[in-house]
Amino acid sequence: MTVSDKREILIFAEQRRGKVHPVAFELLGKAIELSGNRDLTVSAVLLGKGVRGEAQELIYYGAKKVYLFDDPSFYNYDPFLYKANLVALARKINPYAILFGSTHIGRSLAPRVAADLQTGLTADCTDLSIDEDGTFIQTRPAFTGNILAHIKTKTTPSMSTVRYKVMQRASRNENRVGVVVNMTPLSSDPSWKVIFEHIIEGIDLADAEVIVSGGRGLKRQEDFKMLEELAKLLGGVVGSSRPLVDEGWIGKEHQVGFSGNTVKPKLYIACGISGSPQHLAGMRDSEVIIAINLDPSAPIFRYADIGIIGDIYEVVPRFIEILRSVLGSSVLGSDL
Repeated sequence: MTVSDKREILIFAEQRRGKVHPVAFELLGKAIELSGNRDLTVSAVLLGKGVRGEAQELIYYGAKKVYLFDDPSFYNYDPFLYKANLVALARKINPYAILFGSTHIGRSLAPRVAADLQTGLTADCTDLSIDEDGTFIQTRPAFTGNILAHIKTKTTPSMSTVRYKVMQRASRNENRVGVVVNMTPLSSDPSWKVIFEHIIEGIDLADAEVIVSGGRGLKRQEDFKMLEELAKLLGGVVGSSRPLVDEGWIGKEHQVGFSGNTVKPKLYIACGISGSPQHLAGMRDSEVIIAINLDPSAPIFRYADIGIIGDIYEVVPRFIEILRSVLGSSVLGSDL
């Protein structure tokens, strides 16, 4: 496939409760980079209810064209309804590539669209590029992050899901102009109805600026309270390596790593985490990494900006003590 075969890079702009997910702005940033001096148009598709304002935001972030499906049936994610309309659009405009975020929705929707279009899909990409001959190249970790695979899709359009927090977000500019194309939905009858929705509040790991994560160095489930104490003092959230999630000590939404969340906070504190390739794949791009581990040969130290060889049960309480003395004990209102 060459650039001349297809003229648009289409971004799926995922929305939740009427707000576009930030991963869409990262996808736009990469699409703008890929278009460069090539004859490619950066486009987006948005399905939702009352989201015309969000369509304009996509233009401010660099989309030249936004295909807008504005209908009450799109307020909640319906994989079958979303798929039918996206497939119809793709067949109509015949894009060069379609990009999705590697979110719960993106990972559910992209394979369905790819199957209907009978094209290939590369999942969890960490980079995208276009070869000199116009071939779309997708880069993703393979063998649990030990190598990077560079994949070329022979079928068209090329389709990818892209990890959140790995691409450079597009800049917002209200002087940008574009066109909103109002689309007519294929159907307004959803295949299922939401009876009850439970929203987990307070956990936004991917957007957190400070993360305090625990690993196998924790001896008991209740010891996460110690990490929560430190995270709260720093204005951050608690993360975890996969083994403790698998043990049921903490929820999946806290997992950092290859099969969990990719994060890029300003500060990442790894407490008792050795640094497996799977975990490093999810946090090694953090601005500052502090690692606390008893084992001086732990792989995490190769990526840490500050390495502390010591017992987390001695180091973390000392951190908390110092922070409390600086910030005041009223920050928490209770002792460890």
